[in-house]
Amino acid sequence: MPLMVRDHRWEQSESHVYIKVPLKGVNAAKADVFCTEEYLKVNFPPFLFEVVLFAPIDDTKSSAKIGNGVVIFTLLKKEPTMWEQLAMLEDNKEMLQKKREDAVLAAHERAQENSKQKVVQKRQNEKYTLETMMQIDESNRKCIEELKEQERRQVTKELEQWKLQRCQEEELKRAEEAEAENSSKKKKQNKTQNTHRLAAKLPNKSSLKKGGNADIFTGNSKEDMLPAPREAGSIHIQFTPRVFPTALRESLIAEEEEWLQKQAAARRIKNINISELNDLKEEEKDPDWLKDKGNRLFGTGNYLAAVNAYNLAIRLNSKLPVIYLNRAACHLKLRNLHKAIEDCSKALDLLTPPVPDNADTRVKAHVRRGTAFCELEMYVEGLLDYQAASKINPNNQTIQADAEKIRQVIQGTLPDP
Repeated sequence: MPLMVRDHRWEQSESHVYIKVPLKGVNAAKADVFCTEEYLKVNFPPFLFEVVLFAPIDDTKSSAKIGNGVVIFTLLKKEPTMWEQLAMLEDNKEMLQKKREDAVLAAHERAQENSKQKVVQKRQNEKYTLETMMQIDESNRKCIEELKEQERRQVTKELEQWKLQRCQEEELKRAEEAEAENSSKKKKQNKTQNTHRLAAKLPNKSSLKKGGNADIFTGNSKEDMLPAPREAGSIHIQFTPRVFPTALRESLIAEEEEWLQKQAAARRIKNINISELNDLKEEEKDPDWLKDKGNRLFGTGNYLAAVNAYNLAIRLNSKLPVIYLNRAACHLKLRNLHKAIEDCSKALDLLTPPVPDNADTRVKAHVRRGTAFCELEMYVEGLLDYQAASKINPNNQTIQADAEKIRQVIQGTLPDP
């Protein structure tokens, strides 16, 4: 049976009641506090403090503090008035027992109600959170759709401009060809007219016979007996067809044919099974168009966007060396030096066999790879690339000057460039 605590102290004001209960040396963590409108209990075995209050209190706004060996209650009165005593008269034990039971039952009902309210509140919070997330997702989806629509319109506009530019270039080329053909025809006509005009000025045989008696020495001259010039004609000459600018005797026919076949085969390759292309039109799935777009972005200084365009073009067709070479230039600008070296090496692998038609491209690949090596302070490898570029184009003074500077850096006679 617990030991009842009787040595508590209490004070009051018009609105509050203050009760101090000693813990008798018991650990504060073992104290269990129970409070309702009319009943107050502190259980800290083997001790027990309980009291049926003189008047009801507002237990939701009352508090209890445990510390320093005591429990201090601050109770808010429901009706601001002075109490005659702290507890009700304890003469009727049955009434006190009923008060205790009613207090426990009321506390149990309140706990259930609070539990239900928490469940309802939790559901409301979850519903609100779900609705908020759905609104955010819908907003993000609309934003993404708008961005995709803007990008689609921009790409369509660029494609139309590119088509228009191509048409204008083709019309200009046809006009130049027609003008050149008309000029050639006019030259032939003028030459024919001049020939006929010269033939008309020379004397014919009948005039020579009529004037033969005028002078015995006239008509016997060899020059006067010459026939009239023949009429002009045209001779058609068909030269040996040559794709490359070099003379046939100076060219490597087998290597050139192999290069042309590789280029034609590369142009036919197109990988369209890429998820990123599902939203694009058929005209936009063109590696050449993506390459031109990357070139325009590079010209505006948007190197990251240019790299993205070149990446998609390479995924469509990985056999075009010029795309790797252009992406290497972007990587040089972005200081992605190792990636620049990889792209230049890939371009050089595709630029085989070496023929005059791909000489300029091979020079660019060696120079850009050599530049990346020098930026990584790998000057020996960079010098080898510059020397290779100089062998391909020995007339380029800039490449030779840069190679000499790198050579001086290696020898220690010039500070790092």
